[in-house]
Amino acid sequence: VGTQTLTFPGPSERLIQYPPPPSKGGITVTTEDLECLKDGEFLNDVIIDFYLKYLLLERADKDVAERSHIFSSFFYKQLTRKNTSCPEETGSTAHWYLVVICFPSLEGLECVPWRNKGPMSQDKSQTSKASSAGDCQRGTWGQILIHGSVYVRLVSDPVICLFPWFALRPCILVMDSLKLSNVTSSRRYLQVEWEVRKGSTRAFTSESISGSLCRVPLQDNSSDCGLYLLQYVESFLQNPVVHFYLPLRLEHWFPRNQVRRKREELRELVLQLYRRQGGGAEQSGK
Repeated sequence: VGTQTLTFPGPSERLIQYPPPPSKGGITVTTEDLECLKDGEFLNDVIIDFYLKYLLLERADKDVAERSHIFSSFFYKQLTRKNTSCPEETGSTAHWYLVVICFPSLEGLECVPWRNKGPMSQDKSQTSKASSAGDCQRGTWGQILIHGSVYVRLVSDPVICLFPWFALRPCILVMDSLKLSNVTSSRRYLQVEWEVRKGSTRAFTSESISGSLCRVPLQDNSSDCGLYLLQYVESFLQNPVVHFYLPLRLEHWFPRNQVRRKREELRELVLQLYRRQGGGAEQSGK
């Protein structure tokens, strides 16, 4: 059975809304948005936001999705619009990168015992030991700040690990396929967020929450930064970081060929959802 090829001549038309009604916050993808999936083009904010939401709703575990939130790219524009001293952060470039903000409520390195949802978590002696490590296991919040949008993850339990202890530290992990980014806007945002959530003032400086450029797979051209950002998030959801000894060495997180296939995979995903939402039948009837 051959694969149907869909063409969309003429002016831009709406293809899909994801998630579809009656779900709220749907992102509309048009035929014009598909143009940025051609080789050599920068991904636009619609494709970025769409796939991040898709990852959260379709690929992430249910418990992660329930404790997570994704801001639109408009949030980042609002966050950085007053910072005219940094061209990269005012939107004058098309570069995408990822920032993961980890455990900002901690005041330093903390070791916490491993727990999971199995028998160990039900053992009273283990629970009492976990409680003595502080409240970082319950209500600790972490965030992934993306150039263009924000993915917020509320962390209530450590990620499952083979080792009996976790080393947690407040840190800002930068994942940049071109190594061009900084964390200035992230610290500003944290300071405001802390005031809103906690009702008190706290300074987030380089001393209190260190920034670290993760050693991640790097792009070999000038246009694939958005693809790498999406792969960073996808890999983070499927194979999350379980320790925080800096700098994180993630050079072999995923093969480069996986990113090279992503333009076609994204296009096929949009068209698959288009057919599912009745678009294919509508076009064949014309």
